[in-house]
Amino acid sequence: MDSPLFELHRQCLRYQNKIVLNDIDLRIFRGERIALLGGSGAGKSTLLKALRQQCPAEVAWCPQQPGLVPMLSVFHNIHMGNLQRHGFFYNLLNLVKPLPAARSAVDAISGPLGLHEQLFYSAEQLSGGQQQRTSIGRALIQQRPIFIGDEPVANVDEYQAAKLLELICHRHTTVVLALHDIAHALTYCTRVIGLKKGTIALDAPSAQLRASDLAHLYDAE
Repeated sequence: MDSPLFELHRQCLRYQNKIVLNDIDLRIFRGERIALLGGSGAGKSTLLKALRQQCPAEVAWCPQQPGLVPMLSVFHNIHMGNLQRHGFFYNLLNLVKPLPAARSAVDAISGPLGLHEQLFYSAEQLSGGQQQRTSIGRALIQQRPIFIGDEPVANVDEYQAAKLLELICHRHTTVVLALHDIAHALTYCTRVIGLKKGTIALDAPSAQLRASDLAHLYDAE
């Protein structure tokens, strides 16, 4: 059997010096598409952080808050995902005037994201959904095998969310997503992990689950 890509063994995970997940046992294998579900404060973001730290060089990270540079264009915010691949002077030239290779790489991302028309708008001119798509683009352009996202489609409509999740899953070997939409979790992920009361309350293949099986994760504690 293959070794796990991510592994936590009886670990306690903290947020701001407070234990939010206790005695966690978890193994995730290459090729899985994982949905993390649970109410607000269940520890989804904390768990994602712990996973990212295990193999950061392989992970394309998409945070809940886009974290864009407001005065820079969509092009430059997406290209920021590629900064580590190039030297200082190459990146500086791109800041002044996009080079053909960089423009081609960003075009290949912005088209599927529906951002081609906004490519040279500043991030502060974008809607919330456009900012979220730009943040996804910054992760996609890294071309890393693992995509980890914290509510990456929370700010877009149902139709756009479906298209974005398809794109993310198509471009990455392994996907771990904190999601708020149960239907998306069951449709686009192969495994669902549910968090509640500081522990893993559910871990099962999505094909074996119905929406009603997951409702208890959101019951008031």
